[in-house]
This record gives sequence, C-alpha cells and structure tokens, in this order.
Amino acid sequence: MTGDELKLNVEKALDEIRPFLESDGGDISLVGIEDGKLVKVQLLGACTSCTVNQMTLQSGVEMTIKKYAPQIERVINID
Repeated sequence: MTGDELKLNVEKALDEIRPFLESDGGDISLVGIEDGKLVKVQLLGACTSCTVNQMTLQSGVEMTIKKYAPQIERVINID
C-alpha cells in the first residue's frame, strides 16, 4: 500500500467515526502518519475536554483505523 493509499484509508476510517464524535459536539482531524505505523490525530471540540477521550481514541478511533489499514500499530492524539 502506497503512502497515498494509506492516507486515503485512514481518512475513510475517520469519516466513519466522525458522525459519532460530532453527535457529542466533537470532531477529529488527521495530523499525519509516521513510518506507515503511527497515526497522529487531533481531537477537536467537545472531545478535547471529554473525560473518556482516551478510551474513544483507543476503542473507537484506533480500532476503526486498523480495520481500514491493518498495518497501523498505534494512534495518538496531538494536543
């Protein structure tokens, strides 16, 4: 998978999870992908102050991204 294909797949994953975040007043933005294994995102809106944002990041965002791009090992939030 090329870098462009990987980015496209990660964006598809974010598009899938975005409506759930938006329903709670939040959003998510792709910051970048490093070494084809690490995805950096930025949680926005209500997600920045949510007490369960790390759980959302790991259980929701990371799982969805891995569904579209299994080679991704980790997803982190950049403040």
